[in-house]
Amino acid sequence: MNILVGFLTGIAASMGLGGGFILIIWLTLFRNIPQTAAQGINLLFFLPVALLSVIIHAKNKLIDKKILPWAIGAGVIGAALGSFLSFRLGDDLLRQIFGGIVVTVGVRELFHKKSL
Repeated sequence: MNILVGFLTGIAASMGLGGGFILIIWLTLFRNIPQTAAQGINLLFFLPVALLSVIIHAKNKLIDKKILPWAIGAGVIGAALGSFLSFRLGDDLLRQIFGGIVVTVGVRELFHKKSL
């Protein structure tokens, strides 16, 4: 089952669909791993998937290189801040925040009108 979850997470993540939430839910609910550890595992899992996705998207000329430095800089700052905050907030509050975000995004996707 772990291999299947990893496979599905990799597919979703490489498509830009946020596959990390699948992995975090699996690790915290079904494997009883603390939220902070699950987030760390998710980050380590994300790196090779992201690298492969960047290579494929660059090959297909789908990356706007003008905004790349700004996006990378903002991502690094956001990751550092998020990591710092995750250890300050504690596991229970992190789990509640994560659950709230998943529910909010899910409800938004259900009721958000898609433009064709």
